[in-house]
Amino acid sequence: MLKIAILVWIVLGTTLAGVAVMTVLSIPSLSGQDMRLIPIAAGIGAVVAIPFALYIAKRIMTITGKNA
Repeated sequence: MLKIAILVWIVLGTTLAGVAVMTVLSIPSLSGQDMRLIPIAAGIGAVVAIPFALYIAKRIMTITGKNA
């Protein structure tokens, strides 16, 4: 299951990190702090994706019938 979770996290982590960065860039009141907040937002997006990736991997294992 860990291999599937890692593959899912690669896609999901990149997506959520990008969404977080775009959120920082689209809020006008944060324009002066962009360079400091972009790495923080990307890191938070990647970390938030971990539990989602584990959940999705468990669902994939359940649906496909593989219990190993």
